[in-house]
Amino acid sequence: MKTGEQIVQALPWKWNVQGRVFVIGGLGYMFDAWDVVLNGFLTPLVGDYWDLGIGARSLVATANLIGMAVGAVLWGSIADKMGRKKAFSITMLIFAIFSVLGAFSPNFTIFVILRFLAGVGLGGCIPVDYAIVSEFSPAKLRGRILAAMDIWWPIGGTVCGLVATLLVPIDADIRWRWMLVFMVLPALLLFWVRRSIPESPLFLAQAGREKEARVIIDDLVTRTGAPVEKYSIEAKKSPEKMSIGTAFEQLREIWRFNPRITLTAWALFVTIMLLYYAALSWMPSILRAQGYGDYAAFTGTTLMTSVGIIGVLTSAWLCEAFGRKWVIGLSAPVAAVALVLFALTLNVSSTALVFLAVFGFLIQVAIPVLYAYVSELYPTSMRASGFGWASSVSRVATGLAPLLFGTVLWPIFGLPITFAITGIAVLAAVLWMTVGAPETRGRDLDHIDTSPNQVGATVPPIGR
Repeated sequence: MKTGEQIVQALPWKWNVQGRVFVIGGLGYMFDAWDVVLNGFLTPLVGDYWDLGIGARSLVATANLIGMAVGAVLWGSIADKMGRKKAFSITMLIFAIFSVLGAFSPNFTIFVILRFLAGVGLGGCIPVDYAIVSEFSPAKLRGRILAAMDIWWPIGGTVCGLVATLLVPIDADIRWRWMLVFMVLPALLLFWVRRSIPESPLFLAQAGREKEARVIIDDLVTRTGAPVEKYSIEAKKSPEKMSIGTAFEQLREIWRFNPRITLTAWALFVTIMLLYYAALSWMPSILRAQGYGDYAAFTGTTLMTSVGIIGVLTSAWLCEAFGRKWVIGLSAPVAAVALVLFALTLNVSSTALVFLAVFGFLIQVAIPVLYAYVSELYPTSMRASGFGWASSVSRVATGLAPLLFGTVLWPIFGLPITFAITGIAVLAAVLWMTVGAPETRGRDLDHIDTSPNQVGATVPPIGR
């Protein structure tokens, strides 16, 4: 007899069923991108408004990204203990409230605090969204669906860039406030829509809530037109109540589960996201320092994010055709090379923009597959928290990156060497991945063999 998990993961894909979860979850991810990219546009404007030095300007991105690190752990833990649905809605509400308050900040200190708190809400979106989308997705399409989730990132970044560029005619002293306000209304609307998403049946089954799980599974079978089959529910122990030590207990659990896998997830997350966020947070400032005006600097940054849409679509096909490890292993290091070439050719604007576009494309081939891969490495009981901790560690690293980049690396070493150092770290993480974690393409979520002799093993073609 099949389990409820196997029934859900064998259902046919329907846009009005699983596709609805994909779209609503993806829109939350779009706001994550919008907010992160916004840091790059806010930094020069807020810095000029309050006459800040380069170190203080770095805090614009640092506070927001550190808040996201806290949020990733906090909400990943809540989602694994109390359910995906509650965390799914509350994270967006917290983000919207503190974003609009940030637009009315009376001084820079309050602004930084509010950006941190907005990050705490938004930081929970990625682990929670990926957990719930993965648990509603058919196993044969899961990698492609999770990789395609990342298309919302360049869409969000591009929308942010277009809004920032369209607001250029507004006086710079109030422009940054309008940039924040523009995000709030659609975010509040999404919060309301998210309330209609059902709880993950896999979470309910794991939590021992069999009756609720069966109601949702039976509804999914009916709505997708799948044949009705008998199935069992593999109930686990009831979730623990949240406490101060819950997140750190889950940290110990994910390391006990498999140290090689957790080290792989953290290394990939930290290095690849560090490369991307260092470029993203400072790109408008880099281009302005090179003599670009606001229009040109904002447009160049928007180019980097917009070509990523093509990168995500490409990654969604590549990860199922060639596997997660091959795509990450090739695209991430080559993206680092493109960024170094961008820095070396900054004096030739047309050539530099070409390399910037190449970087934007390749990094968005790597990141979607990275997210899909890490979310598949952990079982249901620790998927959101495992992903959340990896995301959180990367947020801490990328949160400190703007500060180190602006005050130490860029001024002392220059852009080419700074980006080269980051690229070498990416290469080291990719090399470790080849021996540190298994391929997950086509495997059932809770039946991925993590034993050493399976690391790097080739999986059967999809459908076998």
